[in-house]
Amino acid sequence: MYKVLIVEDDPMVAMINEQYVMRNSNFSVAGICRNGQEAMDFLAKEAVDLVILDIYMPYMDGIQTLKKIRENKLKCEVIMVTAANDSESLEDTMHLGVIDFLIKPFAYERFQIALTKFSRKVKALKNSTVLNQNSVDDIISNSVKTEESDYTKGIQEKTLAVIIDYLEKNTGWQNGETIAENVNLSSVTIRHYMNFLIKKGQAIEKINYGTGGRPSILYKKKGVE
Repeated sequence: MYKVLIVEDDPMVAMINEQYVMRNSNFSVAGICRNGQEAMDFLAKEAVDLVILDIYMPYMDGIQTLKKIRENKLKCEVIMVTAANDSESLEDTMHLGVIDFLIKPFAYERFQIALTKFSRKVKALKNSTVLNQNSVDDIISNSVKTEESDYTKGIQEKTLAVIIDYLEKNTGWQNGETIAENVNLSSVTIRHYMNFLIKKGQAIEKINYGTGGRPSILYKKKGVE
């Protein structure tokens, strides 16, 4: 089982990330830190396989923390998280060798794709006992493999049409459970189809923190008022 450290100053987002990690049986949460300094103190005492690292945090931000992780030659991979669509930050972190880059708010399925990228790279490295061009190509292709198949698997044209029709007639923000109830599908199926529509630019999402409990993801068709 892979050990994960979550570094996030927003308690609500940290809780969501923890839930997303724990829903994957191949991963466990080793700890949660509120800033980069706490993370480095944690990593000095305990090794982890993967760090989910927010960029904008007090005391020591994510990019500074990532640089420290690399300087100290810590053997862990990093997935960067940010609320800003910041191309400069993306370029900086890619140069420092991150597995993936998630833009808030991200859905459960997209988070799992990032975890899959990590596990594919780890497995490819373990399977490459002799380094040659074929093994190097396999490692690179596994770590950067497109997510297209992750989104299109299981998509049925008739089901997709039913969901799109419902969203066009019901134009406000709605959670997955409401959509599922109205089109007579499971919440898991709705999540899969909504993320397919988001990937295709046909729908948008946001996180609703005003639930009084666990935050929920809201969806609507893109371009519909």
